[in-house]
Amino acid sequence: MKSAPLLFMLMLLVAACQGPEPRKPVQKKSSSFFKASVERSKKILAAEEKKIQQIIEEDSLKHYIESNFGAWYHYLKVNDTASYTPKKGDRVLINYNLLTLDNDTLYTTEEIGDLHFGVDQEALFLGLREAVKVLKEGERATFLFPSSIAYGYDGDRDRIGTNVPLKSTLTLLKIDKQMNNPNTLEQ
Repeated sequence: MKSAPLLFMLMLLVAACQGPEPRKPVQKKSSSFFKASVERSKKILAAEEKKIQQIIEEDSLKHYIESNFGAWYHYLKVNDTASYTPKKGDRVLINYNLLTLDNDTLYTTEEIGDLHFGVDQEALFLGLREAVKVLKEGERATFLFPSSIAYGYDGDRDRIGTNVPLKSTLTLLKIDKQMNNPNTLEQ
């Protein structure tokens, strides 16, 4: 009889000496979720590009240029005397507005105001960061941005909703070249 409590204590000791058992994941995510997300994004981009192409076709008086970063644009004002475009590290002064592709105003130029920022050094949406680099000082252009290079899925959590492609008229007012920037030596 005395051996029963001893046997119980021995079993308890053996069970306690086993290492911690790893927890199993509560939920496994399969690659099908990501594949579906990629397919959905491709469909959204295709629909937005179709809408942009319709705008370009209807606006046949303007010559639209397809950029290498996924936007389309046409010049409203060209500076033929300048040759320098902003490089990473330069400071620029711009103003712009944001509209939907149906020309509904989201933010006016006055609301946004003039913006002074470092090229490729600020948290602006991708399309705007890249658009600045195609303009020369004093130039003005209208850009059509698919949502993937605008505010994307999140929007701006204010006036720009989920997956909203944007239209923006951007003016590059001034470029401050950074003399210690090796990128400015190219031109």
